[in-house]
Amino acid sequence: MDSDLFSRRRAARFAQLLDEANGGRRHHVRSRADDRLTALVAVGQRLVAERPDVEVDAEFRTGLRAMLVATAEREGMAAATATTPARTTEAASRGSLLGAVTARQIRARGAILVGIAAGAVAVSGISAASEDAVPGDALYGMKRSTERAQLALTSSDLSRGQLFLDFARTRLDEAGMLRGDLAGFSAVLDDMDADTRQGVRLLTTAAAQRSDPAGLDVVNTFVSGQRKAVGGLLDGASRAERDRTRRSLALLDAIRKRSDALRAAIACGLPAPVGSDALGPAPATCPNDR
Repeated sequence: MDSDLFSRRRAARFAQLLDEANGGRRHHVRSRADDRLTALVAVGQRLVAERPDVEVDAEFRTGLRAMLVATAEREGMAAATATTPARTTEAASRGSLLGAVTARQIRARGAILVGIAAGAVAVSGISAASEDAVPGDALYGMKRSTERAQLALTSSDLSRGQLFLDFARTRLDEAGMLRGDLAGFSAVLDDMDADTRQGVRLLTTAAAQRSDPAGLDVVNTFVSGQRKAVGGLLDGASRAERDRTRRSLALLDAIRKRSDALRAAIACGLPAPVGSDALGPAPATCPNDR
């Protein structure tokens, strides 16, 4: 399916869900993207209900406005080009219909741009306020909701996999701020490992399906940096914290092993693995390695 068409349909469905959430009439349609978009609608409602007292930089507002105006003008010019007068009566009739449809599209795009502007300003404020939030803080739930919204707006498995790994890095930073609180420390590392598995599974699956090790490069870079950072949690930790940290280190070691096995399978031309587990495809061994 054409990606631009898909994006416009998803934007239209998002607008319907926002309308329903604000008391508008219900639309008797369903979309495969509804689960992701519903999470994004919930974030929007929470942004309104829990707007933090954060002043958005005036320079940011000015830059955002200029960007939106430029986008609107560009879209308008494209629409004008698309509605060049036809030379025949039939073509002229079609041109009128196209012009009417295009006008509606411009208005719809304008509404979306306004929504983006409001959302960008709100999200910039909430991000600044919740960036350093940890479990137990008032804005931590908003921080996690914003992450889910990012996932909802990402359609590529490669991009979603990288996002999950970014979230795993964020969980690691939070764990460093929860030293001495074993319950909170362990819970955050559990979330970190869950994000790690999700991201690795998406990236290794994409690599195996495409016979392209690019996703594995992302995995290996993540593992190298994350293992060193996780190992730093052992310094000065209690015995219980060290035991929990070693479980995360063991996961990273298993991921590196899986990534190397997949890379070897791709290099020797093995077909995409049929079996998989929490880390993604489980490849067979190349003949010359047996």
